Amino acid sequence: MKIGVPKEIKNHEYRVGLTPASVRELTARGHGVLVQNGAGTAIGLADEQYVAAGAQLAPDAATVFAESEMIVKVKEPQPQECAMLRPGQILYTYLHLAPDPEQTAALVKSGAVCIAYETITGPGGGLPLLAPMSEVAGRMAIQAGAAHLEKSKGGMGVLLGGVPGVPPAHVVVIGAGMVGTNALQMAVGLGTRVTVIDKNVDRLRHLDLVFGNRVTTLFSTAHTIEEAVLDADLVIGGVLIPGAAAPKLVTASMVSRMKPGAVVVDVAIDQGGCFETSHATTHAEPTYVVDGVVHYCVANMPGAVARTSTFALNNATIGHAIALADKGWKKAMKDDSHLRSGLNVALGKVTYAAVAQDLGYPFTAPDTLLN
Repeated sequence: MKIGVPKEIKNHEYRVGLTPASVRELTARGHGVLVQNGAGTAIGLADEQYVAAGAQLAPDAATVFAESEMIVKVKEPQPQECAMLRPGQILYTYLHLAPDPEQTAALVKSGAVCIAYETITGPGGGLPLLAPMSEVAGRMAIQAGAAHLEKSKGGMGVLLGGVPGVPPAHVVVIGAGMVGTNALQMAVGLGTRVTVIDKNVDRLRHLDLVFGNRVTTLFSTAHTIEEAVLDADLVIGGVLIPGAAAPKLVTASMVSRMKPGAVVVDVAIDQGGCFETSHATTHAEPTYVVDGVVHYCVANMPGAVARTSTFALNNATIGHAIALADKGWKKAMKDDSHLRSGLNVALGKVTYAAVAQDLGYPFTAPDTLLN
């Protein structure tokens, strides 16, 4: 199979779909790989390294899309990229379709086979291709929150860990999944006062065993969220419903009553965000202020640490990329129900139930397209 790797074009996005090591895995199996010039240069992956791994170089994205049977990316295709997709071509990348009707419509129109990293499941449960970026984003959320609590960045002027004689900041983490766990790990390490909120009592019990009295665990209700948010200096939103729009757990009314200069970091913004006042921002302009509260809602947070993120992501994605290249998408999905869970749009049909429900499309079960 001919596999194409275009250079990412989203604002301040420097990650790349395949590393030279991943290219070598594919070329060693007889597949061709076409990499756009400069695709990995920004993170120290030179064109020469790709050539040494067996790839060919392409002068532009148009060539990559035109000559490849499968496109491997990181972020969702931008409008000009959607326009280059063709019927039956495989697109393997993050999509986050539920809050993005324009992209969904473009992918449906393209007739391409669109596989979303974020909905591929794992044998032990969970979302293994989303996990590494959730780990990065969860850890970055504390860094971003700490920076924007500084007065020069619009915050209230609070040091997360405090100093002797001065209490630490109160960090509230909503969601105890991969994002939330990594965020609270960083927050605890900095010596903050941490509250974590989730509706899974077993998960809260596990965190209590691991962190003991260094964190406060709360069962998620509207009341507990409101009380915690109003007392918080920094709130991290890390809730996820696989493939669906994130629930709005923090209302505009709650935000309006938060402390002036408090900060919210909405890591769920890829799926629409879990704060009612959230809208997506970029690394170029990462924040805005609502009712005196600083909102950090960058939709590709891991792109800021693009080298670390690229290698972590490739560790998770290369196995399925090999399967798709070796077998073709239909046989690969027949053989692996977890990969089949990643099929969101195919041949003009919406094939992921949560996306169809949220955006008003008829749902087509993947099995009907595989047979």
